[in-house]
Amino acid sequence: MKAVSGKLLKGIGFLVTLALLAALFEWRATQNFTRQNYYSSNFFVFWLSGKLILEGQSPYDAADWANGHETYGSVTPREPTFLYPLPLAAFLTPLGLLPVGQAYFVWQWLAQAGIAIVVFFLIQRWDSTAHNRLLLPIVLSLLFFGPIYLSLQIGSLGPLTLLFIFGALYFLDEDRLILAGLLLSLTMFKPSQGAPILLLLGLVFLLKRQWKVILGITLGGILLLLIGLIIDTNWVSVFLGSSQAAFDRRLGVQSNVWSFSYHACAGNSTCYSALGAIGMLSLLGGCAFYLWRNHQSLTYWQVFNLILPISFLSTLYLWAYDQILYVLPIVWIIGAMVEKSRSYVLAVIFLLILDLFSFFALAQQAGTNSDLWSLGTTLLVLIFLFVAARMKQKPAIDKAPASA
Repeated sequence: MKAVSGKLLKGIGFLVTLALLAALFEWRATQNFTRQNYYSSNFFVFWLSGKLILEGQSPYDAADWANGHETYGSVTPREPTFLYPLPLAAFLTPLGLLPVGQAYFVWQWLAQAGIAIVVFFLIQRWDSTAHNRLLLPIVLSLLFFGPIYLSLQIGSLGPLTLLFIFGALYFLDEDRLILAGLLLSLTMFKPSQGAPILLLLGLVFLLKRQWKVILGITLGGILLLLIGLIIDTNWVSVFLGSSQAAFDRRLGVQSNVWSFSYHACAGNSTCYSALGAIGMLSLLGGCAFYLWRNHQSLTYWQVFNLILPISFLSTLYLWAYDQILYVLPIVWIIGAMVEKSRSYVLAVIFLLILDLFSFFALAQQAGTNSDLWSLGTTLLVLIFLFVAARMKQKPAIDKAPASA
């Protein structure tokens, strides 16, 4: 009887949690829909790229790109053409089936739901009542985590990449290695993000002799290349040219080793190129060395926890909203702290510090158009990863004193 009552209460609690999350998602989606100018956002760029593909036009054609902005948004393009790999535009064609406003609202909902799904399945890995209670507070705090807050406002693709990474983690743990590799290949929709992640993960797969994952990544890469070639045979060269131009225009305003090298060298191209390369190779090399020494004792989740922030620091071009992938290490830190301390206090302190600082960094970006302060968010994640990993397990029950 008690077991039945317990299951009933658990089911009711789960339904209440879902209702609260749904109300929160609806409120947040409505707020962004009514207050944000999505025509001047990243989302409009993604929506338009898919829309043009549906109409038989190319987002890589400057005339088609400009006409699309004028026809559907009456806005001036921020870039002469689509800055992302052309296969991404093909992947986004479902968005173009809806008017841009409706698509933006739907994307708000899907993004928030995707984040909640990832958190739910991650905390299930502890299989404890104490961790199950974390779903609502973690999701609530993450929605006010600076990178996620910004990602939802501008309609970035970060939630989609988060799902790719989480799906790959799930398939790796389930030993469905080709599927894991295929999902990881989709991180190359944003090569500045995907390349360092795949480089470091590739080392781990080589050390573990996981050839099927590497095969899946290769097959996924070939498929993406072919999809782009079907649309435009010159898409690779066009993408590389536009990417280099975008990198040059934004150098010095992002929270990675290249931008800090730029400032340290006062803009001298020879100096910052050398210093940036040294910094990037040092970060990637140091991470690779650690993975080489410890890959047998690390779970795949722990491998991702380290690779994601190091990749962000060392790459050429990423913004604060790309730190949405830190959801994986953040949930691990919270779960490890609750498990080891048998208390929520440290986890709450961590979340408060992270949210407050990330919002401070977001405010600095809004006021200065510079994202340098987001370095602190990455450092906080790395520091608390170290702290959580080094914490000693608190015993569940103190031992009774020995009898005299």
